[in-house]
Amino acid sequence: MRLFSAVLPPPAVAESGWRALAGVRADVPGPRWVRPQQWHVTLEFYGEADAAERSRWLGTELAGRPAPVLRLEGAGTFARILYLGVYGAGLTELATAAGAGRDRPYLPHVTVARTRGDVPPELPARLAGYVSETWTATEAVLMRSEPGEGGTRYSVIDRFPLASRPAGESPA
Repeated sequence: MRLFSAVLPPPAVAESGWRALAGVRADVPGPRWVRPQQWHVTLEFYGEADAAERSRWLGTELAGRPAPVLRLEGAGTFARILYLGVYGAGLTELATAAGAGRDRPYLPHVTVARTRGDVPPELPARLAGYVSETWTATEAVLMRSEPGEGGTRYSVIDRFPLASRPAGESPA
């Protein structure tokens, strides 16, 4: 099965982002829009891997890691993907612990749409001023990716609590 690690935006943040996309979704019907229930910030993609083995490894690598404080902000594109950027303290360090950055630079983002061709340049421009409320990611998750006719489905298969202190704060 195809696995990846991620942090999940709280439902209120994802729904707020979905509402911010409403005008764009209405004006540009071509992209396949990713429903907010499927939004996630990938830490690292592992591909075909054994879930139990990956779970044990992540449990060790992420133990004691501080919870990143995050926000969605602005938008960008790559490889027929429209995304919202993700910014905040501690995310890159968490992703590095989960294995990111070995093969390519880490680009924290939430995929919000996929297109058949190039993403129309007006889409990220229209979202340039978007900023979500901040949230503290209190856990990382190991997820399964299952491609299907109706699109890819994601499901959480394990959870890894992060330290209660947000990234950037000293331990008590």
